[in-house]
Amino acid sequence: MATSLNGSSAASIVARAQGLFDDLSFTAARAWKAAEPGRKVIGYMPIYVPREIIHAAGMLPLGILGGGDQLEVIHGDAYYQSYICRIPRSTIELGVSGRLDFVDGMLFPSICDVIRNLSGMWKMMFPNVYVRYFDVPQNYKDGIGGNYYVSELSELVEALGTLRGKPISDDELRHSIAVYNENRRLVRELYSFRAQRPWQAPAAEVYLVLRAGLVLPVEEHSALVRDYLAAAEREERPRRDNCRVVLTGVFCEQPPLNLIKSLELSGCYVVDDDLLLVTRWLTADVPTSGNPLQELASAFLHHSESTAAKYEPDLKEKGQHLVRAVRRSGAEGVIFACPSFCDPALLERPMLQHVLKDADIPYIAFKYAENSGQMQPIREQAGTFADSIKLWSGA
Repeated sequence: MATSLNGSSAASIVARAQGLFDDLSFTAARAWKAAEPGRKVIGYMPIYVPREIIHAAGMLPLGILGGGDQLEVIHGDAYYQSYICRIPRSTIELGVSGRLDFVDGMLFPSICDVIRNLSGMWKMMFPNVYVRYFDVPQNYKDGIGGNYYVSELSELVEALGTLRGKPISDDELRHSIAVYNENRRLVRELYSFRAQRPWQAPAAEVYLVLRAGLVLPVEEHSALVRDYLAAAEREERPRRDNCRVVLTGVFCEQPPLNLIKSLELSGCYVVDDDLLLVTRWLTADVPTSGNPLQELASAFLHHSESTAAKYEPDLKEKGQHLVRAVRRSGAEGVIFACPSFCDPALLERPMLQHVLKDADIPYIAFKYAENSGQMQPIREQAGTFADSIKLWSGA
């Protein structure tokens, strides 16, 4: 088996990432915190938070994505009604079961009303933990939304500086921005490599490598991505007659890993997706020469990913990001995989489907929960979709 430049095989890198994925006690983050006195860990929910600010404070940003299909939710069901998505219930379960007892703060980004409510519950349940609902602008003019967002960022900078006992300097912020610029460049390179040769970088492996970045220090994760890219490029894997698809709707509550694997087993190469958007939310490098908070705000307003959880000021642009993703990745169709009861994804889907129909791009749709166990129906539906694409493309 081929190895990367530092001697690690793709299989060993993925195995390490799988171990981090399976560990619901967050052993790696606990070890990082225990390694030096005074270290702090700041958890955050999916989508987007400015991890640069947490890093600049000398703290570890820790992605909390619920409990997945490995966690039995017992206490969490007592806190939320049954007709909402599962991620808040499993996140509550992580908290009340002591799995997050080492976390010093939690950031809840602006995703939906459920996550907003979860931030308020977290304040009541864990009063000794710093908790913040991190809002983002709805107006995309620099002088309005930009100023508002700079104010939000400034408050976070001040709060984390107080938490560590020392103000965060602009130079610390610039350094952290540069570090995350490099990490995002590597992630974009990984996505580009997969789009070109998806048989060399299976979707489940890419997902696990990205997921590792939510629990590792960013510098360590960048090294992991470099190693995986080197190993994946050298290793020869069989190429199958799969159709190429874009997977969308999976930006918040994560699908079971077996769902991602099932799509490729059904005959689909996933060549683009909106999984773990926090790893590549900003689509261009953030300048390090100016005011760091203003540069972060400008990047959010003008160079960030499109998603159902983000306000789109230009209605003509609605859904065009999906068409561009199809064209850019050479995809032949789109799979909408939305969590059950996910209002942002399910309300936006009809609009996106109209855009795809106008662009003559085939699509299918199904729903899942993070603890979905039965994959056979999904595999059959995706397999039928793949066969149909092959028939249409050959007509």
